[in-house]
Amino acid sequence: MTQDQGFGDMLVWLSLVIQRRYAQICVDHDLTPAQAQLLCMVKNEPLRMADLAGKMGVAKNALSQLVDRTERRGLVQRETPGHDRRVITLGVTPAGKKIADALYADVATRLPDIADGLSPDDQDQLRRLATTITAGQVPGMAGGGCSPNAC
Repeated sequence: MTQDQGFGDMLVWLSLVIQRRYAQICVDHDLTPAQAQLLCMVKNEPLRMADLAGKMGVAKNALSQLVDRTERRGLVQRETPGHDRRVITLGVTPAGKKIADALYADVATRLPDIADGLSPDDQDQLRRLATTITAGQVPGMAGGGCSPNAC
């Protein structure tokens, strides 16, 4: 196995560690990771369903099913602003906003715990590297800051 393959393996394992921690945080808020992502995407402003599907990287029919389940829980609501009934936006309800804000705060607090075994200098280096990598891969992260819409 080459050094690059070993690095790839470690990135996969790191991804799994992060996904597991994120999934547990979502469970603690009685959400699936997909519902959590949906809430965080619309927690500050409604989005058109078509735009939301693109930002989440899901097919429109899969998004509709996710929205149906989340809407039944009273966390999001569909709206048809203006005169064109074909345009549908999705916004968060007050209950959904409360859960999204709590989730966002919990993720910001508990997800970094995966680096607790690192020295403070290593944690700073990991933070810088994660910021640099993310800024190059996630739209809206170019400034190095985290979008208020992303959990």
